[in-house]
Amino acid sequence: MNENKTINNLMEAFAGEAQANRKYLAYSKKAEKEGKLNAAKLFKAASDAETLHALKHFEVAGKVSSTVDNLKDAVAGETHEFQDMYPDFVKQAEAEGNKAAVMSFTFAMKAEEVHARLYQEALDNLDETVEVFYYLCPVCGNIEKFVPEKCSICGVSGDKFIKY
Repeated sequence: MNENKTINNLMEAFAGEAQANRKYLAYSKKAEKEGKLNAAKLFKAASDAETLHALKHFEVAGKVSSTVDNLKDAVAGETHEFQDMYPDFVKQAEAEGNKAAVMSFTFAMKAEEVHARLYQEALDNLDETVEVFYYLCPVCGNIEKFVPEKCSICGVSGDKFIKY
């Protein structure tokens, strides 16, 4: 058996399942807005099923490590996104005059910088026992450790933030 090929297949399957999860979740939200509740529920159930598949593939591929290593990986990934990936995407969208994409990429880029900082803080304080709560902006993906008056990235009202 070619273990390398199997690991590559697991990672390809992980990517496909993870992408299907998000796609079906988007479809569920759209169906719900249109009042098509049965379709919305089916898309949501399928989204959750795809998540189960993706998580299992990722685990079997040996990609889930210690919390320290996982936090380091998250810092590196988020840092790459806000320093390298999104700036190029923003420039391209600007060059093409796609204002919606510019906004989407810019919101994500700014949120990824916050995520990297929060992951680093979690890594630096991993043995802290005081419970921390996080608050997610449902518009741009910004995460705060408190409920702000308004989102520092997109300006949405703080009362819209979701507590974790």
